Amino acid sequence: MDGVNLEEEMADWSDIEVELIIEDYFQMLQKELTGQEYNKTEHRNRLIKLLNNRSDGSIEFKHQNISAALINLGSPYIKGYKPRWNYQQLLEVKIQEYLQRHNKFENIFDAFALQKIKAPPKKVKFEDWIVSPPEFQPIVKEPIPTYKPVKKNYLEIEQHNASIGHSGEELVFEYEKWRLKTAGKENLAESVEWSSKNIGDGLGYDIHSYKDDGKDMFIEVKTTKLGKETPIFFSKREYDFANDKPNEFHLYRVFDLNTQAKMFQRNGKYDQFCAVQAVAFKGMF
Repeated sequence: MDGVNLEEEMADWSDIEVELIIEDYFQMLQKELTGQEYNKTEHRNRLIKLLNNRSDGSIEFKHQNISAALINLGSPYIKGYKPRWNYQQLLEVKIQEYLQRHNKFENIFDAFALQKIKAPPKKVKFEDWIVSPPEFQPIVKEPIPTYKPVKKNYLEIEQHNASIGHSGEELVFEYEKWRLKTAGKENLAESVEWSSKNIGDGLGYDIHSYKDDGKDMFIEVKTTKLGKETPIFFSKREYDFANDKPNEFHLYRVFDLNTQAKMFQRNGKYDQFCAVQAVAFKGMF
């Protein structure tokens, strides 16, 4: 557990400790989402004096739990705190209570999700922008004792932000042409098509590209300003297309769009590379 003493970490946090660390987390999150600088070490040093003999590692771990809880609630999170999913359900309850008392975060989250991106980053070095995909962490959670409905899924709203999606697709379109030209496949590079732009949405993919041997690649681009662990949202059409063409289908996940954009790739059916959860149903009569 990354140096955290197991017995210490598993010891129950009191309600007041949970409330204190949530308050600290949201102070940092507000600054991060509004472009203000802050120092995590300074925050931790102030917080540790108020807690029950918690170590730096234990506090870090709980901050990561808060990131995971916020993701499950459809909210932005601090990118520097990689989500750890197996947390007490009390954490979600306390976070929702905090957000009800501090409704200013609705405006902050709205501004984050709806911010228009005028152009993709100009300093992306394609030779080193691909990173490994996130390590899968099984999600084991306790039953929810109390539930207060989430007003909005800001992560889904952000993904449907047209300017963010356009910027990510433009990056991938340019990357695919660069990749093929670098491989000496200039004819293939000239044939790469930005399908969602030229033909329209609803195809099940965004970019039609090619492998070095000329075989088809159908690329779906999902883009976020947050970190690589942020969940993606996809349509039934996209899901069915990947099932029909698993060898040709590729997911390109662009993240950290507004800071230092990076990307990871997955190939095959969605069920093969992520935990698929149904979030909507249709009833027919």
